[in-house]
Amino acid sequence: MPPTYSIVIPAYNESARLGATLEKVLSYVHTQAWDAEVIVVNDGSRDNTADIVLSFAKKDPMLRLLENPGNRGKGYSVRNGMLNARGQIVLFTDADLSSPIEEAPKLFAALDQGADIAIGSRWLRAETQTQRQPLHRQLFGRIFNLALRLTLGLHFADTQCGFKAFKQPAVQAIFPLQKIERWGFDPEILFLAQKLKFKVSEVSVAWAHRDGTSINPLLDGSRMVMEMLRIRWYDVTGKYNEDPAPAAGF
Repeated sequence: MPPTYSIVIPAYNESARLGATLEKVLSYVHTQAWDAEVIVVNDGSRDNTADIVLSFAKKDPMLRLLENPGNRGKGYSVRNGMLNARGQIVLFTDADLSSPIEEAPKLFAALDQGADIAIGSRWLRAETQTQRQPLHRQLFGRIFNLALRLTLGLHFADTQCGFKAFKQPAVQAIFPLQKIERWGFDPEILFLAQKLKFKVSEVSVAWAHRDGTSINPLLDGSRMVMEMLRIRWYDVTGKYNEDPAPAAGF
């Protein structure tokens, strides 16, 4: 039988902190006695990320490793994990646990109350941020959020928090249509959720900025803006209405 929960963790060169993350996630899942699987998606890491996952998996069959065909990006990694997840509810979370795994029941409660998708938010209640982002990143985030509202009609306080949970039917409807493979995938999956009439609930969660992030605000920020425009273009030209072609790795 499929498990109740799947927890997907995308990882790229995460050897410095992945061991601690897996200890926290696996310990919490066992403590809660969840019927669950934990999936780490290795995005072509050049360090020993994969070896760390395999060492944990030898001791805990709840954990498994998925390998991308090379370095494809966070969006590709999340898509790969989500489409390979068997749980009735599928959560993806960042490898640095910016939102602690202990916050997951808040998202699951929103699903129990009728939502198809529950997204963690850092900005519904800013006081839940235990460590703020640098000011320049906060400023970019606010500008990007405004652009998403104007361009894609996404009226969420926070689209970029890497802590989102989906019921399995929403996973199967949305992620085969996803085309953005890097940082701009979050707005795309939320845009598709709205387009497909799924109910999305935004939930305030605890969150802390972690040093060591691989995102470059200037370079990746400009790419995210271009990807936002691509989402609008894909929609206008009917790309999201086409049958999704099978992709390698899924």
